[in-house]
Amino acid sequence: MAPIPLQRDTVQRPGTTRAGHAHGPRLASRTSLPGIPLAPSAARRFVRAALAEWTGLGVPAAVGFSDRLADDAVTVTNELVTNAVVHAGTTVDLVLRLEEEGGDEPSAALVLEVTDHHPARPVSGDEPGADPGPAGVRPGELPDPAEYGRGLQLVATLADSWGITYRTGLKTVWARLPVDDWSAPPAPPDGEALRRGLRAAEILAPAARRTERDDAVWDSRGAPAFLAEASDLLAGQLDEDLVAAIAGQLLVPRLADWCAIWLETEGAGPAAEPRLARVWHSEETGTEPLRAALEREPLRLPAGVGPGPVPVPVPWPAHPAEEDREDTPAPPPHPGGRDGAALAFRITAAGRALGTVLVGREGVAQVPEAVASLIEDFVRRLGLAVGAARAYTRQATISRILQRGLLPSKVAEIPGVTSALVYEPSDDGVVGGDFYDIFPCPGDRWCFVLGDVQGSGPEAAVVTGLARPWLRLLSREGFGVGEVLDRLNRLLLDDAMEAAEAAALMVAAAGGQQLHDGTQSRFLSLLYGEVVPLPDGGVRCTVASAGHPLPLLLRPDGSVRPAADPQVLLGVVEDVAYESQIFDLAPGDTLLCVTDGVTERRSGPLMFDDGDGLARVLAGCAGLPAEATAERIRRAVHEFAEQPPDDDVALLVLHAD
Repeated sequence: MAPIPLQRDTVQRPGTTRAGHAHGPRLASRTSLPGIPLAPSAARRFVRAALAEWTGLGVPAAVGFSDRLADDAVTVTNELVTNAVVHAGTTVDLVLRLEEEGGDEPSAALVLEVTDHHPARPVSGDEPGADPGPAGVRPGELPDPAEYGRGLQLVATLADSWGITYRTGLKTVWARLPVDDWSAPPAPPDGEALRRGLRAAEILAPAARRTERDDAVWDSRGAPAFLAEASDLLAGQLDEDLVAAIAGQLLVPRLADWCAIWLETEGAGPAAEPRLARVWHSEETGTEPLRAALEREPLRLPAGVGPGPVPVPVPWPAHPAEEDREDTPAPPPHPGGRDGAALAFRITAAGRALGTVLVGREGVAQVPEAVASLIEDFVRRLGLAVGAARAYTRQATISRILQRGLLPSKVAEIPGVTSALVYEPSDDGVVGGDFYDIFPCPGDRWCFVLGDVQGSGPEAAVVTGLARPWLRLLSREGFGVGEVLDRLNRLLLDDAMEAAEAAALMVAAAGGQQLHDGTQSRFLSLLYGEVVPLPDGGVRCTVASAGHPLPLLLRPDGSVRPAADPQVLLGVVEDVAYESQIFDLAPGDTLLCVTDGVTERRSGPLMFDDGDGLARVLAGCAGLPAEATAERIRRAVHEFAEQPPDDDVALLVLHAD
């Protein structure tokens, strides 16, 4: 699932405190999130980005931001947004404010407000707009977890104050976090604010430089923030090497001075050597010497080792710069615990060993237990990400093989007609439902097909794999266009089709693919036509559309009209007689056939074919050859929205010469 795009509005304005004291700039960033499981992740990214932006503005209060404040803000935001999504399920409005208060003792605070549009209950006896807090909860007292959830206990612990505001149709939960040790210092010089900024500027979870590492940050607040951000970054990757690269950057220098990641070769036997996928060192000059040392003797953990940390000898070199010194003796391959500590962790997913992570710290006798436990949790998430990436790769490989077998290697050339074809399967690693074909038939006839099976994956592949050869067989037997669709419809409803689908389900289940109800994948929209050359030029077309976007006929004068009548999908109704329409494609005429990946291409609430949008684009193609027409339609489909198409795009252009 793709991450939620964020729109952040930042406002900077002066103001006064409730006590009447003047305060500095009041910064506010706000966004709205859909009430879906991805909202907490998007909210965390929003808060970190806002804090980074404020730090860059050089606002005095931003200088007082600390790593812990950033972690607390992210944790509180996560809890409040999660609570709103789980209990309200509506759109969630998030506001983050920075308030500076002047006076004898200046102070500053971050204020978080999370608003949903489904208040649990009204609060009677309170003034409108007041901030009463949870009913029945006295200051300093924790709310009842049974009523408000344990997440609010964490909010009450981290926040200086918090409460709930009820308005008509709205409920806002707010929390105030004081800025640490702020005394209104002068604005730092250009670039100094960013240098003194906190981890929020990194977008990733907290990390100090190696020489400044403080393991105390990995407490009950820092560790969850790190794991949450790591999960977000790892889960969205579909290539195992990229997963390993991201993992190395997350571990070094945050938790270790260096790390190495081995991945088992999928499908290889137990004797196969693991592949060293990634080596990362906090010192740039240390990566290649460390890689060379590790490649000399790959790390192998005993078969019975579980997911926990395993102490191992530190591989040479512990200090890579020493290799450049002439008086340094040649080290042994494994000097055994020399000037540092190293831990190995097995990468697993679904009970299968996928590889090994080796992390090391220099100048210490052992890795702190809290850090080792955090790395163990991180490696579990790494295993899930590697497993998901491998499942995607397997599915994409199967899809490519199926796609090559289901589509024709080439299409026939029709005398007197120039054809152009665009076929772009959606890039999701799953076999699409769109297919096409142009083939000759006895009696100086040529047939063309553009179809779309409902669904995707192996179930749709079975229908495509049977429908295309059936169409060729029926066409070459001399059946008319309407009769071909009649017989194909009965074949799709036949019990033998269900048996074929069941076989596909078993094959897909063995590969670990997500399956849907196979009965619906028999539904097939199809545009089928027959072309016969005319003695005086041009061709005679006979077409029928079964639940498919209608073909459009473009005349040289720019006029466009549908060339067929709408009819029911194939595989839905048994007693149906399909009818065909006949027309001549004169020289200069163009016939455009598309799938719903074109007509239903979305941009927000709008679709590409709203208001005959496809016909308008086609009208501008008058006088163009087939290839140019196809390219103009393809480009218009892509330019209709910023995001790439999420469905297969297929179109066929026939232009009478």
